Amino acid sequence: MRALHRHRRVLALLVGAAALLITLDLRGDASALRSAVAAATGPAEQLLAAAWRPVATLAGAGDARRRAEEAERRSARLAAELWAERAARASDAQRHRIRAAHPRLTLVPAQVVAVRGDSVTIDAGTRAGVGPDMAVVTAEGLVGRVVAAGPAVATVLLATAPSAAAGVRVAESREIGTVEGRRDGLLTLRLLDADAELRPGQQVETLGSSGARPYPAGVPVGTVERVDPAREQFTRTALVRPAVTFSTLDVVGVIADAG
Repeated sequence: MRALHRHRRVLALLVGAAALLITLDLRGDASALRSAVAAATGPAEQLLAAAWRPVATLAGAGDARRRAEEAERRSARLAAELWAERAARASDAQRHRIRAAHPRLTLVPAQVVAVRGDSVTIDAGTRAGVGPDMAVVTAEGLVGRVVAAGPAVATVLLATAPSAAAGVRVAESREIGTVEGRRDGLLTLRLLDADAELRPGQQVETLGSSGARPYPAGVPVGTVERVDPAREQFTRTALVRPAVTFSTLDVVGVIADAG
């Protein structure tokens, strides 16, 4: 604050000296005084210039900081746009893969927007043609079935839910049975023929429901991982690992028509 008052006094001195010189110039007596004033005010001018130099430096630093902040904002916007573009391309690629994997099915594309226990919410509802008891798939296989639908969203019960069940057959032997969900993310397979041949690595697919609701035939369900010893009199049981990785669900297809 003291320095500011000192700089103001110096500025006032310079202004006064300039006014005096103008007056003397008009009277013709300024020559000698001009030299004296120049000698007296020269150091003051230097002092004033030195005083303003830090102010200019601070102003320049402020401009540089603002430019840096604006560059950071532009960079963040560009990164967000690139991320959105990549996400859109990835979603489009998943939709193409789902259609290619199920060419005979009429599919409504949707995206998982929420997960709640044994079910997920997708961003397609009755306005898109989605309704209850429609199967939901990815390119890999069965996800589950729609159990409730609103105008813009629907709830899908996952195939791994303990309350979920579906008719299936072993692709190789054509043996039929059912799969039920388990808490550990696997499926329990029960074949109707207790003497049926069953071994790890065999593929399991949907048997098909009446009218293809909820499940059309031939949708991959999973792979036999472990066959249980024959303990029950009427069925053969095994553990099946689902074809779908439920922890990475993103884009799905709702089967609106099995063709």
